[in-house]
Parts: sequence; C-alpha cells; structure tokens
Amino acid sequence: MLSKKTGFADINGARLYYELAGEGQPFAMIHAGISDHRLWNNEFDYFANHYQVLRFDMRGYGKSKPVEGEFNIQDDFEALLDTLNIDAPMILMGCSIGAGLVIDFALTHPERVKSLILVGGAPAGLELEDLGLEVEEPVELFAQAEKAFEANDLDLTTELDMQIWFDGMGRTKDDVNPTIRQFAFDINRTVIEHEAKDLGKHIRKKFDKPATECFDELTLPILLIVGENDIPLMIAATDYMEQHLPNATKVIMSDTAHLPNMEHPQVFQQLVKDFLSNSGSVIK
Repeated sequence: MLSKKTGFADINGARLYYELAGEGQPFAMIHAGISDHRLWNNEFDYFANHYQVLRFDMRGYGKSKPVEGEFNIQDDFEALLDTLNIDAPMILMGCSIGAGLVIDFALTHPERVKSLILVGGAPAGLELEDLGLEVEEPVELFAQAEKAFEANDLDLTTELDMQIWFDGMGRTKDDVNPTIRQFAFDINRTVIEHEAKDLGKHIRKKFDKPATECFDELTLPILLIVGENDIPLMIAATDYMEQHLPNATKVIMSDTAHLPNMEHPQVFQQLVKDFLSNSGSVIK
C-alpha cells in the first residue's frame, strides 16, 4: 500500500491542507474554483503509483479555512512547494482557476515545470470580445446564483452552480450520474460556505505582461482537456490556447462539462497517461 502524508502547512498567514503520496517526479494537482482537493480523488491514487503526487486545498477551500487579509494563490502555491521541499521539474495539472494558476507558474518558473495539463481553463489576459469571438453564456443562471448567494440561500446557490458547471450546456441533472453529482454538490457547498464568511481577498499576482502575450515562451508539452458540455467560454478559451501555444494538444471529452475527470475517470486517466508517456514523463 502506498504511504501517504497529510497535514497542514503554515503559508502566508493561512493553514493549507495538503496530501503527498508516491515517489519519483513531482506531479502537482490544483483544483477548480467549485471544488477542493477531492476533485482529484481518482487521479491522486492512480498517479501516486508512478509519481510523487501533491494535492492541496487553496485557502478558502475544503480544509484550508479562509482568513482575513489579502493574498494571491500563486504566492501560496510557491510557498507550499518550498515548505514541502518540492523543487524538481514538475508535472502540473490544473482545472479551471487551477489551470490559470499553473500557466502563470510555468511562465514565472519555467525551470521548475516539465509539462502542463490544463482542464477547462483560461489564461489571464484572454478577452474573448477583443478576439472577435462570440460566445453565449448561461447569463440567467449566473444571475440567479448571485441573487441566491446575496440572499444567503447557500443550497440554491450550490444547485445553480451544479447546473452551470456540472450539468453544463445541453444537459440536465437527469442526464448525469446522481451519485457523482451529489459528491460534486457537497464539495461545492463547502466552497460556498467558506465564501459566505467573507474573509480574505484574493489579489491576482501582477506580471509585466498577461499570459496570452507570453505564449511563445511556453514551449513545454501541454495537454488541453475540455468537456463538450462545458460553458462556451471555456471551449473557446481551449480552442484559442490550442491555436496559440507552440506545443499543445487538445482533447474534447464527450458527455461531460467542467469536471470531466470526475464523470469519466478512466478515460481521463488514460488521456493523461498517454500524454505523459509521449512527452517524456515515463510511467514506471
């Protein structure tokens, strides 16, 4: 049985929960903004047989409680890596907000990154309107979710989030696995609870140029994964990255939205495994 280390690290005034398992090349997994470390339940166990896998809760998510004060997630991530003495070139996998984080990290510390896996994400600086891309968003559902949150109806807020992000475009709750949906609901309910505490303020780390203006620097292997039922913004962003990143491969996963690895873990794991093998990160 694989040994697993769990704990809390004191990071920039917060306590971040983390889990480490396995040995070998580091493989860090960063969750989406509607989830926490449990997003990677299947991938953490699977890839820990081949790599040293790290997953954690960003502050304000899961077991990492929000605290007062300004922060940014990249500083937190860098400090966590330093605290855990993870320095070798890493595989970085991020979903949604996590994808944006790993892009910024790879641009800031290219020597510390081996390859990227971006799931349903978009880079900083990408303005679809400026690019002449027209996408339709679930505007009404977003407005309803905001109204429910302002009314402190956290269950309704979570349910609307599930309709947007888990069910996705062209599907209803009747079209998805109810057990997996309930698990995703419960995780996101915790996110909403933390957000309702109104503690802490995330200030995105400033760079000389947005990520979109630095794509030519990202020559490392990149796998882009997006669900066919994800919101149009994420699909358009993935298309843009495929066209502008020098060494990117795009895969559209069928019958899934923003969290494809939760709905179809075996398909997702095989895609990642094949990508890592082809890009020089040998599966032991």
